[in-house]
Amino acid sequence: MRKATLIALLACFLGSGAGALHADEGGRRAGETVEEGAKTGGRAVRDGVLTFGRATRAFFTGGPKAARETWNANARQTKENARVGGRATRDAAE
Repeated sequence: MRKATLIALLACFLGSGAGALHADEGGRRAGETVEEGAKTGGRAVRDGVLTFGRATRAFFTGGPKAARETWNANARQTKENARVGGRATRDAAE
């Protein structure tokens, strides 16, 4: 009987809208987190395409060594951008 009473009280509490503030806040935070994650993913794709294009150009203009150097330089920048995006996503989740 006690269990049923607790369940009924909980249902009334949640149904009355008392938990709505927390649900709205959580929904907003979740939306911001998803948005930051999508931005980070989009930037990673963009950086990958730019890295490939720049390395290809360097290969044809400067040879394999230039392509490797260009690739590595762009990969370092991509990694840093991903770290910054990851921090922004974590911050949005908090």
